[in-house]
Amino acid sequence: MNQIILFSPVGGTDPISMNNCRDGSMLHICRVYKPTKVILYMSREILENQEKDDRYRYALRSLFHLQGRENVEIEEIERPELADVQDFDFFYREFRGIIGEIFAEMDSTDMLLINVSSGTPAMKSGLLVLQTLGEYPAVMVQVTTPVHRMNEHTHKDYDIELLWEMDEDNSPDFENRCKTVNCPTLSQIKNEEIIKKHIAVFDYQAAVAVAETMRKEDTEAYLGLLKMAESRILLDFPAVDRWQKEMGTDCLPVKAGDSRKYFEYALNLSVKLKRGEYADFVRGITPIIVDLFEIVLKRQCGIDINAYTKMVKGVRQWDGKKLEGTNLKRIFENAYRGMFREGPVYSDHFRIIIENNSQDLRLKQLVNDLRSVESNIRNMAAHQIVSITEEKIKKMTGFTGRQIMDKIITIFSYTGMKIEKSSWSSYESLNDLIIQAMEGGRKRNSL
Repeated sequence: MNQIILFSPVGGTDPISMNNCRDGSMLHICRVYKPTKVILYMSREILENQEKDDRYRYALRSLFHLQGRENVEIEEIERPELADVQDFDFFYREFRGIIGEIFAEMDSTDMLLINVSSGTPAMKSGLLVLQTLGEYPAVMVQVTTPVHRMNEHTHKDYDIELLWEMDEDNSPDFENRCKTVNCPTLSQIKNEEIIKKHIAVFDYQAAVAVAETMRKEDTEAYLGLLKMAESRILLDFPAVDRWQKEMGTDCLPVKAGDSRKYFEYALNLSVKLKRGEYADFVRGITPIIVDLFEIVLKRQCGIDINAYTKMVKGVRQWDGKKLEGTNLKRIFENAYRGMFREGPVYSDHFRIIIENNSQDLRLKQLVNDLRSVESNIRNMAAHQIVSITEEKIKKMTGFTGRQIMDKIITIFSYTGMKIEKSSWSSYESLNDLIIQAMEGGRKRNSL
């Protein structure tokens, strides 16, 4: 109950370095963390040192006496036959079994510390790989050397009693050289790679679903950004604003109400195109074309169609009384050869009005091209069960999906909305921000 257990291979500078008279890693961890039980792993060479002067138990007991903790249990795992201390495979299997047995005797209130600074490189690697595989939730502890460079190992004429008396770390204001090592588990690494792949194709819902299966501390740096991106792709602006406030970010380049709505909708179409969701792309064209044509008409031609329409059961329709005797009525009669009828307002009506009122040839070509795209393919995608491919879009409209999207982007320049060219890459910028947060979070967790 509430035990702090230290598992430590014993290394060449344990328990006290002859070169600098400071704690070796094993002793220093005990000094800082005050474990209630210490389990020492001893190879043949270490056991030979132990038999000479009982140095490891002596140093530990001296420390525990200094701390007023006389009842700390010291357990030794002795391997007198172990001479080859550079066999990684052996230590991985060996430590996996030992640590599994330790955990079997622990309860939820206990904590296991593992010293990853003592022992041979093969021992340290074996322990770190165990942590990476994520089987046992131990705290990995690393101890820096007092001189911040590689330790020298000297054991000739080793005098443990003298070294204990000279140990500078016995001072009450000793320097704490311990730091925890947060190794990302194999599961975390795999999941983060999956998340990055989802982000690369703008599938934020899938990325959030994966992130929510991970530990909270592994995703706290970026989960909010993923949820913000998920809300953004759904055009849920209130949720986007909440997540931006919570994460302290400002990722949306267009912030004004209607401008943001139209820009984000168009950007959403661009994402659908990049994801190869061609049917959704062409189905989504009509709503934004209708709105953009209306805005362009008012901005470029000074015509507000609200002066000529009425609402009928929530649908905007042309009002015959308001149209009577107007230039718009004459334009419609000429365009439809006397067959114009009152009814819902469509994008073709805007095309005709712009065609007859604008002197901008480029604008008129854009409007005609987009209306042609809409009439040629949108109705088929909306009302038939049919496969829509890039090739079919090109065949039926004369334009690729990218060319259509470029025309939508270009017509924004006639609306008066202030949208920078770089803003059209803002989803890519958001992806970069999320990945930076993922990498930054991992670095912070490893400190």
